[in-house]
Amino acid sequence: MDTEDGVRQEGRSSGTSNGGGFVSASAFNPNQVVAASLKRERTRAGLSIGELARRAGVGKSTLSQLESGDGNPSVETLWALSTALGVQFSALLDAPAQPVEVIRFGDGPVIPAGAADYSATLLSTARPGTRRDMYLIRAEPGDPRIAAPHSRGVVEHVVITSGRARLGPTGAEVQLGPGDYISYAGDVEHVFAALERGTVAVLISESS
Repeated sequence: MDTEDGVRQEGRSSGTSNGGGFVSASAFNPNQVVAASLKRERTRAGLSIGELARRAGVGKSTLSQLESGDGNPSVETLWALSTALGVQFSALLDAPAQPVEVIRFGDGPVIPAGAADYSATLLSTARPGTRRDMYLIRAEPGDPRIAAPHSRGVVEHVVITSGRARLGPTGAEVQLGPGDYISYAGDVEHVFAALERGTVAVLISESS
């Protein structure tokens, strides 16, 4: 809902614009946001669909579906595309922002992983002049989320808020519980494996 003081609050019962220009996250279709952002960034980069697909290592038909808003992008696919485009991951989930935002738990654009029971909700994008993004991570035990190296210089910061997880660079993972914090290089392969049901974490990705 939108308050009279201009605070954008995003809750499960929120609707669309109240006439004041503030729109709930629930009114946004993540697939349409990704579609528009992909077209914008690909055009800026001067790449054809075929060339971007080749650089990202994804199928041309998959990319075409994403740009038409018909696909269901995974975390892995969007990371590959953002790396190939040379942009922050959040640039592909770029939606209108307001001076003050509240995102209720369970809302916001959610992108699932392809092989693991793991999803990332974009909470905050980097402002001009900064290079950091914030995500809410929800994961369940089972196959771990194995992330390919991100762009050079990326550092990830993670705080576990509930549950337990094993995470960090492949081969050097650390087990963490509620309140525990870890920082590690994101430009090497890294792992997030939930050890308890209902594991939730906050992840900040920064780059120099």
